[in-house]
Amino acid sequence: MGASKGGEMVYMIYRAVTYGLSPLINLHIRWRKLRGLEHPLRWPERLGRPSLTRPPGSLIWFHAVSLGEGMSVVPVIKRCIERRPDVTILMTTTTTSAFEVLKTLLPCDVIYQFAPVDTPAAVNAFLEYWKPYALVLVESELWPNLVLTASANGVMLTLLNARMSIKSFTNWSRPLVRLLASLMVSKFSLIVPLSNIQAIHFQLLQASPLIIKFSGDLKLGIEDLVNISQNMTNMKDLHEKIADRRVWMASSIHRGEEEVMVSVHRGLMQKHNNILAIIVPRHPDFGQEIALELQKKGVHVALRSCGDSLTSETSVYVVDTLGELRQFYGFTPIAVIGGSFLPGLTGHNISEAAAAGCAVLTGEHVGHFSHMIMAMQRLNPLSVMQVGGGMELEEILDKLFSDPELLEARQMAAKQVFCALSSGIIENVWNLLEHHIFRKIQARGS
Repeated sequence: MGASKGGEMVYMIYRAVTYGLSPLINLHIRWRKLRGLEHPLRWPERLGRPSLTRPPGSLIWFHAVSLGEGMSVVPVIKRCIERRPDVTILMTTTTTSAFEVLKTLLPCDVIYQFAPVDTPAAVNAFLEYWKPYALVLVESELWPNLVLTASANGVMLTLLNARMSIKSFTNWSRPLVRLLASLMVSKFSLIVPLSNIQAIHFQLLQASPLIIKFSGDLKLGIEDLVNISQNMTNMKDLHEKIADRRVWMASSIHRGEEEVMVSVHRGLMQKHNNILAIIVPRHPDFGQEIALELQKKGVHVALRSCGDSLTSETSVYVVDTLGELRQFYGFTPIAVIGGSFLPGLTGHNISEAAAAGCAVLTGEHVGHFSHMIMAMQRLNPLSVMQVGGGMELEEILDKLFSDPELLEARQMAAKQVFCALSSGIIENVWNLLEHHIFRKIQARGS
């Protein structure tokens, strides 16, 4: 039996299983809505039911699962609109957190919907209504019903910033699953991998080398999006309040890492007067829990979502809001990027902190972000530093606060390296999309 036939048989099994589970999946979406995990009004979009009207003409569908991936593709969408305003752009994401932030970032003429779950009925309904000419997926969104049904309907498929974690690659490489993965990647006309290692992963899954092109890491291609959050209040006033204080920020903190950061901050308070830690949890609903624990320990803490005032007595400021991280990077000299200090975590994007000119520190568990870190360190070792938690992190922060020249050197290095690495990425991606998608739309219309 050929690999293609084998992949089709595995897909038929997957399709039958997801068809049979559709009633339960639909109930699960409703349950998530009741728990506040789906949009209270627009949750039917997850079942393929549109809430907006499709305009006439060609439509390109961009899909990113969550906030980080969605933000990375916004500059690409803007470039597409600038160069080809005659083509409608549809953007989908999965999470409500992405929706709340991205709706303020996207141009007003972009149609924004929630992505359908990967059941035959939801995907078919979505495709039949929106009829996209091409589907541009971001990073790791390989869903069999979505990819194979789109391809069967003549939709061109592109994967930007393509990546697979070691765990995902291992899972996709299992005997039967590998047949399905190979069938899916064979349907793409363009795969733009995050790195050489990721390109090898896709080639091992039988992606043709002819469709693999490089552009640079999209997460390094971010723009200056100051004042993007409608919920941002009193930022200027806040900046003035901390201007004369020694400030460091721990961003994208996962459960368990707050203990590391609080312990480090307690040590720094013994050595430096007037010091303030800004803690930004990865999930905003974790912020209140952090604040309560700190209060029990006698720490002076302010919680942003509650509008707590930041006074001279405040030792820790917990920012449990969405869409404000870049603004805080803008007036924080040192950024410690979380999601990297405990085993099992895989890091977070460091480019936003580097773009803002922060001295950038991160932990040792960085997953696919190791590619970005190595690229930055190759250009300038001062641009980003990987450290262990506890005493090592405390010692490095103490040294930075004690040596203004070293701090400034690390800040400048991060900013300069970011500028060097990010140059031309969006234009590179646009050129690939123009060649593989937009020229074909133009040829079809002529």
